[in-house]
Amino acid sequence: MAQGKRLRVAVVGAGAIADSHRTAYLAHPDEVDLIAAVDVDEARAVAFCAATEHARPYRDLGAMLAEQQPHLVSLCTPPGLHVEQTKVALQSGAWVWCEKPPCRSLAEYDEMVAAETAGGPYVSFVYQQRSGSSAAHFRDLLAKGELGRPLIAHCQTTWYRDAAYYAVPWRGRWDTEGGGPAMGHGIHQMDLLLHLLAAGAGEWAEVRAMTARLVHDVETEDVSTALVRFESGALATVVNSVLSPDEVSRIRIDCERATVELTHLYGYAAENWRYTPAPSAGDTTTWDQQAEDVASSHTAALKPVLAAFREGRRPPCGGDDGRRVLEFVAALYKSAATGQGVRRGEIGPGDAFYSSMAGTSAAAQVRP
Repeated sequence: MAQGKRLRVAVVGAGAIADSHRTAYLAHPDEVDLIAAVDVDEARAVAFCAATEHARPYRDLGAMLAEQQPHLVSLCTPPGLHVEQTKVALQSGAWVWCEKPPCRSLAEYDEMVAAETAGGPYVSFVYQQRSGSSAAHFRDLLAKGELGRPLIAHCQTTWYRDAAYYAVPWRGRWDTEGGGPAMGHGIHQMDLLLHLLAAGAGEWAEVRAMTARLVHDVETEDVSTALVRFESGALATVVNSVLSPDEVSRIRIDCERATVELTHLYGYAAENWRYTPAPSAGDTTTWDQQAEDVASSHTAALKPVLAAFREGRRPPCGGDDGRRVLEFVAALYKSAATGQGVRRGEIGPGDAFYSSMAGTSAAAQVRP
């Protein structure tokens, strides 16, 4: 697995999010060599490469894969392109690090994973909010039971996007974006919530949700709310919005012996967390016992992907681990459309919401 050598990496899609991938790769100069960028807009690919040492611009993914033979490919393209681009890259022997949303449906996710080979190449997804050291510390405390049982949680992604944002043709459409803010915005915070609570409350068990299209002239929702029950019995609320001028990303988990709250926007460090012990817990420094402060970022998220490549194992945020939040989003949309609670494991082949987040009818999916 290219032991001892710098990995040849390429970026596909040279839009705004590609800058974060370039920054991540350039922050690991001893481990990776950024060799190429692909974009249908040649000028964009050229401009992206100009900020690197020697990356070459391409307009065609297949040509780049054949000529450059990268070990790892970043996909920074719209979600409607992810399945085919992932399969092409995996078939060439390249591992894939793919932006969110992973794809437009559970069926597409399973199709991508089915194209993997045991021992690699694998595809994993960019859920960089997991990458901060404080989140890892909190999850460890939950796993060890040091804070007691998680009881109540809140997950909030309330952002603001105007009409100009939705003027981009692929946004706000079921067939190209796969969903609204639950898919394209809140998925990061929801993934972090589910990742954290899996250590202390088990997997999510049931969701009951509502969606609405209140402002934007789009096919998908522009706001959603959900109530969630976990295997342990813990309850959570989830809110996703692109209608909120006062933007914030927040996770709060009330445990038996402490409340832990994270408040930020697009990324966090230790200073963004607040720890409040219960009066009965007494004076405790458990939360402060962190070895380091690593902020959440693409750069931090890349590190375990590179380690997994070297060791020939599946990276985090892939396989079942990466599928968890996508299944949750599908259940949120199904519950909103049907008015019924949806249980984990309920949506599979043959279910309309397995092949599309819109289900059988986009019109029925979002209430005006």
